[in-house]
Amino acid sequence: MPDDKRVTLPDPRSRNPLVFPGGTHDPATVFLSEVIDHPNIDVGDWTYYNDRSLPDDYAETLAPYLYPGAPERLNIGRFCQIAQGVQFITATANHPMAGISTYPFAVFDRDRIGGYRDSLPRGRDTKIGHDCWIGREAMLMPGAELGCGVIVAARAVVRGKIPDFAVVAGNPARVIRMRFEPPEISKLLEIAWWYWTPEKIAKILHLIEQGDVAALTRCNEDRALE
Repeated sequence: MPDDKRVTLPDPRSRNPLVFPGGTHDPATVFLSEVIDHPNIDVGDWTYYNDRSLPDDYAETLAPYLYPGAPERLNIGRFCQIAQGVQFITATANHPMAGISTYPFAVFDRDRIGGYRDSLPRGRDTKIGHDCWIGREAMLMPGAELGCGVIVAARAVVRGKIPDFAVVAGNPARVIRMRFEPPEISKLLEIAWWYWTPEKIAKILHLIEQGDVAALTRCNEDRALE
């Protein structure tokens, strides 16, 4: 890497990490770990969300049905990129389906709402791997699981498990291509650069930004970078 320019990562504890040329911070780009305080949501460092509407409550905007203490969780990895309008529809959005009507009568009855919530089947956790890019207005349905490095096209509706480094699009979302060959995916998961120290990432960021898995592997084996 040329040594005429020092590369640094943004502070993962900053709220608005994107700095314009004039020195002002973009209010629409936030590190989610710094704006979400919800007992059912875990967000990894450096995962950002961009929303020009500047929500008052980022947890409610992204996961509107996930109430504190719900039986399921939303787990988002490190270095994810989430566009405006993305929503995680968790299992708490379900209605009862065993009766004649699916109308949630008990929701409007303070004496019965607790029992109503307990009667709903426990849904699977929603899991987002590391370094996933989720496009504008994509919707992830209850229990969706994205592997690492997944790209979700705008307005895709994702159900079930998506393999590592897949590109998905459509409703329902389908894999339209894989970003790397299987041996390269195995190597990238083994390397797991998203767990490296910020200093190590910065030193070989030029390789992370490129598509040469073999070169990144060789550089990772250089103990001088530890």
